[in-house]
Amino acid sequence: MDVVLLIGLQASGKSTFARAHLVATHAHVSKDFFPSGARNKARRQAREIESALGAGRSVVVDNTNPTRADRAEIIAIARRAGARVHGYYFESRLEACKARNAKREGRSRVPDVALRATARRLERPVREEGFDALFYVRASSSGRFDVSPWKEDL
Repeated sequence: MDVVLLIGLQASGKSTFARAHLVATHAHVSKDFFPSGARNKARRQAREIESALGAGRSVVVDNTNPTRADRAEIIAIARRAGARVHGYYFESRLEACKARNAKREGRSRVPDVALRATARRLERPVREEGFDALFYVRASSSGRFDVSPWKEDL
């Protein structure tokens, strides 16, 4: 079993990547699926991850996961279940994400202030957090994704 953490700004391509490459084989967990007024989304997310892993399913966690603290609980859940942990860090250039976000409609569009707030909090992952593997993902202009092995000095 695997737990895949997607890491990056809103509109960096995380959900599109998950739908194209992971949801056929992984339970898709995202706080975006919870009602907007839902309380304690982190606790609900943890329960959904634990439930999927308990059923023997791999999981993709499709949120911004911007800080080590945000990722630590998910990594701990994965380890307790004996799952491997893979991180996919999405290139998160604020202006590019703002431009993609501007094309969104309805609830999928987030306020620019939310993008800026996440950008201020975004911490690049490091293997020492407990990742078995890390990858760098760049969305191409053609809508495809370039996935590269992680390099600490990028």
